[in-house]
Amino acid sequence: MAKKVLVVDDEKLIVKGIRFSLEQDGMEVDCAYDGEEALKMATENAYDMILLDIMLPGEDGFSLAETMIEREIPVLFLTAKTAVNDRVRGLRLGAEDYMLKPFEPEELLARVENILRRARKERTRFVF
Repeated sequence: MAKKVLVVDDEKLIVKGIRFSLEQDGMEVDCAYDGEEALKMATENAYDMILLDIMLPGEDGFSLAETMIEREIPVLFLTAKTAVNDRVRGLRLGAEDYMLKPFEPEELLARVENILRRARKERTRFVF
């Protein structure tokens, strides 16, 4: 079954590129362009992971990540916020990874696959 990913970023061109890369790898991709839309979609759908920008209109990515992580949805921050304190904050919130823009699609795909693989192992580890 295809993995379902939510991409949250207010830059439509970036979202389009990410969506293309993930769909080429066989994933099902939904997109949101602000925190409110992302929260609504995550409430109505089950996602295997979320790629999340930090600088969003309305609710920022850090706040949104807290909600997603509480729901046990793996989060990968994909952002232009390069400061060490932002990266540390994101990881300490419980994000699986933190990737800086600009990025190479091949590296993004490898990180997404790694997070999905770890999440699958974590879920099956307790099934007998």
